[in-house]
Amino acid sequence: MCELLAVLYGKVLQVKPAEPDWSERDRFILSKGHGCASLYAVLAESGFFPLDWLETFYQNGSYLAGHITHRHVPGVEVSTGSLGHGLSIATGMALAAKRDRKTHRVFVLLSDGECDEGSTWEPILFAPHHRLDNLIAIVDYNKIQSLGTVKEVMDLEPFAEKWRAFGWATREIDGHNIGEIEEALTAIPFEEGRPSCVIAHTVKGKGVSFMENELLWHYRSPQEEFEAALAELEAHA
Repeated sequence: MCELLAVLYGKVLQVKPAEPDWSERDRFILSKGHGCASLYAVLAESGFFPLDWLETFYQNGSYLAGHITHRHVPGVEVSTGSLGHGLSIATGMALAAKRDRKTHRVFVLLSDGECDEGSTWEPILFAPHHRLDNLIAIVDYNKIQSLGTVKEVMDLEPFAEKWRAFGWATREIDGHNIGEIEEALTAIPFEEGRPSCVIAHTVKGKGVSFMENELLWHYRSPQEEFEAALAELEAHA
C-alpha cells in the first residue's frame, strides 16, 4: 500500500501538516490499522511529526503503536485495528460533512480481508443511499489474509461487480502503478451522487522476492533476512 499512500499525501489529499486539525482538511482513515508503519512513515516524511519518531515504532512508551493510533500522533484521524470499522467511521464523517455543507472529502483504505465482514457491507449499502460522493473507499486487494488466500478463506469475487451492484462508482487499478493511482484518485468523484471505490490490485511483499505473495510474511517480521530485504527494496528505489 506504500504507493497508494505516497500518491494520496503527495498529490491528492488537501491537508496542512503544520496545521493537522485544519477544519477544511480532507480526512483519511487507515481501516487496515495493522498497516500503520507505512502511514507513520508517510506522515513523518510529509512533516506532520519529526522523522526521529519513527525510530521508536512499536516500542514501549512510544506514541507510534503497532496499530494506528490518533493519540498524540498528528495527522491520524482515528485509531483503528479492529478490522471492519474504518469504512463505517468514514461514512459517518462523509454524511456529517454533507449535512454541514462542507466541501472536504473522506478517504478510507481497507484491506481485502475485512471485506469478509458484515460491518463493512453495512456502510457499502448505506453510502450510496445517502449519495455520499464525498466518500472514497480504496481496497488494498493483495488477495492474502491472515490464514490463507482470500479465495480460500472467503472468496470475494466478483468483487468489483459487488461494489457496483451496491451503487458505488468503481474502478480497478494496478495498486503499484503511480500513474494509474494518480489518474484514478484525481478523477473523484467518478460519478456525481455516488461514492467512489478504487480496487487496487497489489502484491503482498512487493519488491522483496522472497516475500512476494508469501502468507508466511503476513505476521512474521524479518530477522536475519532484514538486510537482504532492504537491499532489494533499495535496488528498486
